[in-house]
Amino acid sequence: MPTMQELQQGAHDHGHDYTAGSPHLRHNSLRCRIIEQLQESVREITDVRGECHALEVGAGHGTFTDHIVAAGATVEVTEMSRPSADELRRRFRHNRAVEVLDDPDGSRAGAGGPVDLVACLSVLHHIPDYVGAVKSMVGRIRPGGGFVSFQDPIWYPRQGRLTRGMDQAAYLAWRLPRGEFRRGLATTLRRIRGKLDETNPSDMVEYHVVRNGVDEVALADLLRAEFADVQLITYWSSQGMLPQQLGALAGRPNTFGLVASGRR
Repeated sequence: MPTMQELQQGAHDHGHDYTAGSPHLRHNSLRCRIIEQLQESVREITDVRGECHALEVGAGHGTFTDHIVAAGATVEVTEMSRPSADELRRRFRHNRAVEVLDDPDGSRAGAGGPVDLVACLSVLHHIPDYVGAVKSMVGRIRPGGGFVSFQDPIWYPRQGRLTRGMDQAAYLAWRLPRGEFRRGLATTLRRIRGKLDETNPSDMVEYHVVRNGVDEVALADLLRAEFADVQLITYWSSQGMLPQQLGALAGRPNTFGLVASGRR
């Protein structure tokens, strides 16, 4: 059985384009919303502490790392995929504010010294025990610090049948024109049936399909026990441009973010 790192690397090898399949990178409205929140969180912490040391988990190629640094933070970035970690090191090789850490088994994010801010952007749905992982990350956050997470799928039963149908149709409409008809159709049918291939990166890299999404309420409750203020933000997110516009107009959220501040 392939390890999660091997599956991640199979999907995110050298030259991988994260933007193509990542709505929060493709769509300006989603990307800007996340950037604004990250920078606001860094500024709030810096105003109080005079500095902000952030941990960005699963940074990919550093799309948001740039903005965290630009807001004035120093950043530890973790990455499971070796090719992506190599790209991060190349990209930030002259920037002393960024430290890149290989995280082959996903455990480094919860270990290490204290930090002021943890950022998980399109990450939690890749982690089998995401609740336990968030507990470990929160344990590293200093008093007064914050936690920001975006781009995870709302637990499927809370989405409702219509929203789930819209989500699946939008995925298929995005996948098929990419010249991957058989792969896209096969992946969609497996997801609908709930019969997934544990050796297939198309299924396992998006680990949420195995457990019917990510329990946003459980995570919000966990954070509320540790932070003075917690916001649960829900929104529509889909890869294709037209499905993104239509879904946003319909006002049926399928994705969530969590913003916590004031670590007790």
